[in-house]
Amino acid sequence: MATKAFAPAKVNLTLHVTGQRDDGYHLLDSLVVFADVGDELEFVPGPNLSLDVTGEHAKGVPTDSRNLVWKAAETVGWTGRVHLNKVLPHGGGIGGGSSDAAAVLRMVADQGSEVPQHLPLSIGADVPVCVKAVAARMEGIGDRVTPLALPRFYSVLVNPGVEVPTGAVFSAMKTRRNSAMPAEIPDFEASDACAEWLGAQRNDLQNSAVELAPEIGRVLEELSATRDVLLARMSGSGSTCFALYPSMKAAHLAAYEVGAAHPEWWCRATQLN
Repeated sequence: MATKAFAPAKVNLTLHVTGQRDDGYHLLDSLVVFADVGDELEFVPGPNLSLDVTGEHAKGVPTDSRNLVWKAAETVGWTGRVHLNKVLPHGGGIGGGSSDAAAVLRMVADQGSEVPQHLPLSIGADVPVCVKAVAARMEGIGDRVTPLALPRFYSVLVNPGVEVPTGAVFSAMKTRRNSAMPAEIPDFEASDACAEWLGAQRNDLQNSAVELAPEIGRVLEELSATRDVLLARMSGSGSTCFALYPSMKAAHLAAYEVGAAHPEWWCRATQLN
């Protein structure tokens, strides 16, 4: 019998790079939320593992052990056919591959198999937070995930269709030892107050990503110019950017305006958290 799963887009509202370990891993402090747009997976058990990919962003997505879906299934010993409907741009800073892998781990756990606590991190730094798929503070190398109560956000996600390798973005950073977020995250009742607080935080990878891919800067300019925008920022290591709005109506209007001006960009109005 087929089992279906949803792999939501991960959005880094903040991403502070606070250091680098001797083994090369970077230390992060990030507020993460999840969108109501994402990839769709279907699992059919069988004797052999196979993966096929369709959808808007299927082109270039590997269907072998290079794909984190395959890696997750292989790691937990699950076999069968996986169909992946690729809605999210891959390599776009919104955790498409990590969220897909997390969907595999949740499916296996829901069917009664134990997933060791250390296993998600062994697949990828974003996989532990994607397994929880709730608003959370992610620290360290992705190993410390603390769920948080955050208000619902109305947002627009925009990807200009350029891929920025994560390693290149980190290499281009001027400094890797930046301040963390405040130790205590305030309790926010309204999204506008939270957006104001977020404006004082950062994505420490944004400047280096814009240097490598100026198109990201164009996206941020376009989003910052939309009506009623509360905050515009890049997610993760890029190239997807997000903007926050006071209502879903405002988000839909902004998505329409940006999408009409740049039909070549991937643009979605969505709710976060």
